[in-house]
Amino acid sequence: MKIKQTTLILLLTAIWMCSCNPSGISVAPVNLRTEYLENPLGIDTRNPRFTWEYVPADSTFKASRYEICIGTDPHDLKPLQTMSLQPHTRYYWNVIVWDQQGRKGELSDLAWFETGKLDVSEWSAHWITDHQDKEHEPAPLFRKTFSLNKKIKEARLYIASAGYHEVFLNGQRVGENYLDPGYTHFDKRILYVTHDITSLLEEGENVIATVLGNGWYNIQSVAVWNFEKARWRNRPAMIAEVRVTYEDDSIDTIRTDESWLTHTGAYTYDNLYSGDKYDATLEEEGWKEAGFKDSHWQNVRITQAPAPKIVAQQMPGIRITEELKPVSMKAFSDKLYVYSFPKNIAGLPKIKVKGEAGTRITLKHGELLKSNGRLEQGNIDVYYHPVKPEEIFQTDVLTLKGTGEEEIYMPAFSYHDFQYVEVESDKPVQLTEESLTALFMHTDLQPVGSFSCSNPLLNKIWDATMLAYRSNIHSIPTDCPQREKNGWTADAHIAIDLALLGFDGITLYEKWMNDFMDNQREAGDVSGIIPSSGWGYGTAIGPVWDAAMFIIPNALYNYYGDTRSIETLWPVMERYLTYLKTMEVNGYLKHGLGDWVYWKAITPNEYTSTAYYYLDYVLMARFASLLGKDPAPYQQKAEQLRQLINQKFFDPATGVYANGTQAAQAVALSLGLVPEGQEQLVADKLQEVVAGNEHFLDFGLLGSKTVPAMLTQYGYIEDAMKMITKTEAPSWGYWVETMGYTTLPETWTLSPEFRDASLNHVFMGDVSAWMMNQLAGINYDESHPAFEHIRITPHFVKELEWVKGSYKSVKGLIESEWQRKEGEVELRVTVPVNCSATISAGNFSQEVKAGKHVFTFPQ
Repeated sequence: MKIKQTTLILLLTAIWMCSCNPSGISVAPVNLRTEYLENPLGIDTRNPRFTWEYVPADSTFKASRYEICIGTDPHDLKPLQTMSLQPHTRYYWNVIVWDQQGRKGELSDLAWFETGKLDVSEWSAHWITDHQDKEHEPAPLFRKTFSLNKKIKEARLYIASAGYHEVFLNGQRVGENYLDPGYTHFDKRILYVTHDITSLLEEGENVIATVLGNGWYNIQSVAVWNFEKARWRNRPAMIAEVRVTYEDDSIDTIRTDESWLTHTGAYTYDNLYSGDKYDATLEEEGWKEAGFKDSHWQNVRITQAPAPKIVAQQMPGIRITEELKPVSMKAFSDKLYVYSFPKNIAGLPKIKVKGEAGTRITLKHGELLKSNGRLEQGNIDVYYHPVKPEEIFQTDVLTLKGTGEEEIYMPAFSYHDFQYVEVESDKPVQLTEESLTALFMHTDLQPVGSFSCSNPLLNKIWDATMLAYRSNIHSIPTDCPQREKNGWTADAHIAIDLALLGFDGITLYEKWMNDFMDNQREAGDVSGIIPSSGWGYGTAIGPVWDAAMFIIPNALYNYYGDTRSIETLWPVMERYLTYLKTMEVNGYLKHGLGDWVYWKAITPNEYTSTAYYYLDYVLMARFASLLGKDPAPYQQKAEQLRQLINQKFFDPATGVYANGTQAAQAVALSLGLVPEGQEQLVADKLQEVVAGNEHFLDFGLLGSKTVPAMLTQYGYIEDAMKMITKTEAPSWGYWVETMGYTTLPETWTLSPEFRDASLNHVFMGDVSAWMMNQLAGINYDESHPAFEHIRITPHFVKELEWVKGSYKSVKGLIESEWQRKEGEVELRVTVPVNCSATISAGNFSQEVKAGKHVFTFPQ
């Protein structure tokens, strides 16, 4: 095969401005980040991590060393040696690098970060709450009036709460986050949030006002997971400090204490599963502003800290990222309207309505409509068991104030999953299509990956996967954004590659790994949902799910080159493996779930549980090496388990694992269980099983991750394509093409009795990672993590005319795109500065340096 190659060297100096550097090289560090965040406020890490990319004039550049300079004065930075950070302090930093010839690059621009509370002892405020108990439904309101009598230089708000909070300064909402702080085990740790409030304060009288929602802290209704019995459950509480620095550098701190006032008002009820109730007739005008007459409000009650740890929320907040207009509205009467939106999302409604005082309006949310055009919730309300009158799943209630003006409302302390909203009122109201919008809301991770190709079906699957993923990140990765909202562990680890190929997610997952630490019981076991108040421990869920504590830190290392989660979880993983040894039966694990939500073929759970037990030890051996520990004990145990599995579940004559299902064959290949030299035999059997089923998939969660990838790895990508491009059930195409779903469902078909049938699950979406890895061909190299070396392995499948993939790695932008041109295939690849790549296509393989490269292959 004759291959033509062109390398393009681009001069990118127009992107940045620098001073002349005649004795050095024109390379500048850019996109400087601290703790993977751009200029973050309120971090509490004593040894923050610094990362950057490069913009060069010479694409052959390879860094040999770097120097970070840091200080509190941007004009007087010193080389970083050891760090001794102070709380409430802004630090500036820049970086300069040298190439392998010792030539000095350009100095980067300045970046900064600001510390918050580095230790819980640095809080001078008190935790406060009102005088009600945990069963009281109206939300507590708080306010504090204070005077600032000097010119303000800057001001910060540090706030933590057990339950959600909304904060207002002088009537203005603080920040763009919603549902703060993130979900944790509230008796172990609570997150605090830092806001720059300089522009919201003024000389003279000011007022800070807050309202607290129940969130996960105080679930007041009944569902399967027993959160109403949570050990931490109590009346919402908060702690806050306003820290004001004046122009003369003097400091004032306004802190929560007994002088704050409390009351209740229009926020009459909130629950994460049902929704919010807001009675505008109970709203006291001006309660969030200075000058309000609050003599009838009570002094607050000082309370104990709910948790020993108050730590910074070092991840993006939950934010509104899109406002959707309805595609249609059907008026059944002047009391009943149904709105349809273009896609299924997690978020909130925003309604604009005018009506009589006391008019009660309900907004009911769902993913389906009945044949008569009314809302259908039967597929998502199966685990919710409300005992209170008029409490309905995913339903917000607004009581109008009746001012004669249009009233605007959106819930404050819940979120829903919906494509359709049914609006019903007890008195006539006139609504139009413009009266209601949908607000897409999720943890605001930045997109880093994109994929498209000449097949619209594959594009729809990719889009539905990414939409489902965003709908399922709300300070933890969740299974679904309506029925459960739980952090199911296998859902997350099966989806980790599509997650990190699509979004810059390290901060979210590092936070969630801390939740694993808080979740582990003394015996060493963890629950199947994390966080959990007690549900999900024991043998029912088991080791395939628990493997998230190994798989996700491993993925963070592969994608980011970062070992912090591995270091943090090392003792947790050790205790867990000690626990699993007590569960062995003749060396095997017989408990737990396996290839969950399978189609027809059932793969033995003993096989999958023991296989993932083996994977735990493989990864522990890797982690031991990374941390400078002895990997030998873990390698020996892994080999013992491998032999046991092959002894019981492998037929070397036929290449069949377990009962020969698609998932059984692919799991063995994917996890490295197969004896050396017999991999192709096992893969051939996999292909035989798939082809014998007319290329229909026949698996669940584990097969969705492993079958397409293993077919491709062992030479059967055309069989994978036949499977992935089907539009009859069961298939991904059936979901997005035949049924028209805009997000990925939980089950291959929707049961008429519904049962478990969310239409917004991401856990079967690894096929989208497969598209990026195998069609665009963008892959990390485990031996050179963080894409320092990239494996570009595109497959020019006959069904496609072109493919485009891009991924903004921690090292910079990677691009791989190909298209057919006049009997040839042209492949264009971009490799970031300071990186290299191996281009592999068919029998062709070549290593390239940074830059833009073009290859031409015969068709």
